Amino acid sequence: MIQIKVNESTVVERILWIDPGNIICFTINIYEDNPLPLKRTISDLENMLNDGCLSFINDEPFRIYFRDDELSEKEIRIREKRWDIIKDVVCVEPDIYDSFRRGQIVKSLLSNKSSNYASIYKFLRLYWIRGKTKNALLPDYKNSGGRGKSKTLGDKKIGRPRKYKSVEGEGVNITDEIKRIIQISLKKYYFNSKQMTLRDSYNQMLEEFFKEDIYYDNGFKKVILKDKSELPTYKQYLYWYTKLFNSEEKTINKKGKRKYLLEDRAVLGSSYYDNLGPGWKYQIDATVADVYLVSELNREWIIGKPVVYFVEDVFSRMIVGMYVGLEGPSWLGAMMALINTASNKVEFCKQYDIDISYDKWPCQHLPSTLVADRGELEGYNIEPLINAFNVSVENTPPYRADLKGIVEQHFRLTNSRVKPFVPGTIDKDFRVRGGRDYRLDAKLTLKEFTQIMIHCILYHNNHHWLKNYNPDEMLIRDEVPLILVRLWEWGLKNRAGQLRAFPEDVVKLQLLPRKKASITARGIHFGKNVYYSCERAIKEGWFAEASIKGKWTVNIAYDPRQMEYIYIVNSDGSYEVCKLLDQYKHYGSKSIEEFEYIKNYEQMMQVKNEKEVTEHKIDLDSTIKAIVEKAKNDNNVSTNKSKAERLRNIKNNRDIEKQRIRKEEAILLGEAREREGNLKEHNWNLQVEVRRDNNSNSENSDKKISDLIRKVQKSRKSNFMRG
Repeated sequence: MIQIKVNESTVVERILWIDPGNIICFTINIYEDNPLPLKRTISDLENMLNDGCLSFINDEPFRIYFRDDELSEKEIRIREKRWDIIKDVVCVEPDIYDSFRRGQIVKSLLSNKSSNYASIYKFLRLYWIRGKTKNALLPDYKNSGGRGKSKTLGDKKIGRPRKYKSVEGEGVNITDEIKRIIQISLKKYYFNSKQMTLRDSYNQMLEEFFKEDIYYDNGFKKVILKDKSELPTYKQYLYWYTKLFNSEEKTINKKGKRKYLLEDRAVLGSSYYDNLGPGWKYQIDATVADVYLVSELNREWIIGKPVVYFVEDVFSRMIVGMYVGLEGPSWLGAMMALINTASNKVEFCKQYDIDISYDKWPCQHLPSTLVADRGELEGYNIEPLINAFNVSVENTPPYRADLKGIVEQHFRLTNSRVKPFVPGTIDKDFRVRGGRDYRLDAKLTLKEFTQIMIHCILYHNNHHWLKNYNPDEMLIRDEVPLILVRLWEWGLKNRAGQLRAFPEDVVKLQLLPRKKASITARGIHFGKNVYYSCERAIKEGWFAEASIKGKWTVNIAYDPRQMEYIYIVNSDGSYEVCKLLDQYKHYGSKSIEEFEYIKNYEQMMQVKNEKEVTEHKIDLDSTIKAIVEKAKNDNNVSTNKSKAERLRNIKNNRDIEKQRIRKEEAILLGEAREREGNLKEHNWNLQVEVRRDNNSNSENSDKKISDLIRKVQKSRKSNFMRG
């Protein structure tokens, strides 16, 4: 977006389209009422930029980056309906931005769509003003109440009333329990290899879940169903069949995954054609590297083989994103690679102690189309990518690696560069008798192996010559060297690239995996017994409230590569940064894989030593009980003293015991230790005499005890003087 100063005021415009020759562009005022696209020349914009009248804006004013699981069904339905109306015309660029041609295009659209001029223009403006993404067509419901709430079912039947109530009855509402029964019945009776019809599966459901009674006739079981007014109808059954399962799920459940992919799935595109420039199409793929790694925490721990993801631009063959970790191949690994694709590579390389300039890896954009394997990018995981960032996803069918041949070839190339020099790589003679187990040669940590991969990518992007690249006439005319970064730079200047630039934090938040965290009195609990805190929680007193009212959960996004921070996702699309508490900060530099490995190792060691610990605890208990039993026996001496007398002498008893202990604990060296040994025997006799006197004459015990203490002290002093 650009901000232009006009007299004393400013206008903010979004750039909608730039022609390949960089001569003209179309913009739209995002804050004007009922705006339409404006045609501007690039030279005018450059002059305004040089005069200080134009500046670029990076912050996105419209919060439309929502995942589908954060939207209500109604919001999604309205968005899809609006998109269906304009989807065929928004791609007609640049004609749709020209006022004369736009009128003709909209007029032709009216004959095929059940809409009107006002609605079409309203949706076009929303789409253009809010960033040309599908989510731009969402209704403004974020500040309204009741979002996502289901209609409460009462006793009265909802829906179309029955025609023959006297015969059929009023009917039943489809509650959550009945929906569950319908879903179970479809999976049990219809989605199987027996080719049962929907009507038959409906009948089987009634027999199993809605029978009133059974009886036997000539040895055959007969069923009596409940009253008709209590049974769901076949039409209701059909409705929820279509509601609970989409077309793809129906076919997969009926035919099986393998047969569906073989017979019914379409193959979209190929690696080499219909590619107009940088960012038009990326390919993403993963492989398990042929090398074993060790833990950074303890290099004696072998942690297995890493998973490597590459994202490659089809036009230039540039590696635009990567991920090395222990996660995958899965959506989590693909997500990490896609986040890296939209990230600043200078900052990324700094994390691995590698300093580069921006021109060495100038890629931090999302593409127009992403080609991927059928596994990682299927299902709800890719919805933020499609709806928030308007990226088209093409999934290749199984056994068709040739449709991602560019990135597949790069894996083989990288492996040939790395394998001869890296310890712990897979050796062909491992299974040969006497062959060395290559896993024992593992030396590299995950970080060190990632550093090697980054250096390989930097070499590949900046120095690798494409031998099998087929340059077109323009490339040959401009004498462009077939080096990846040169093709990328040339394509940005001369081709209609489709790079999508989004704020890095927005991309990360949308693609980061989500989980639940608990607000407790000890902090925000996430993972295996680690706790976090954030400014908002402290300011609003969450932890004190949790200690009184009990814990509750919040939605969080997290980065599996590090444990130091997690992010609470607010309902308006913003987030709260949560930091690991100080007592857990030693886990902050660890990835979630290493953290879980450490925790699992600690649990394993605890289990391993549990028997020994238990035995020692039993021995401790036995020792304590033996000492207590001996003390009881030593104290089992009859006495003539009353309770009051025993309690009254506590202070004097303490003084005597203190003097004895001080004498025993005194630090003596050489001859002093020998002399003290002779004194101990004499003092012992005196103490025995004290005890005898105490027992024989209890009425004068206090006086005698004091006299004897003085006697003991005087005796010690005279013995010491003689010595």
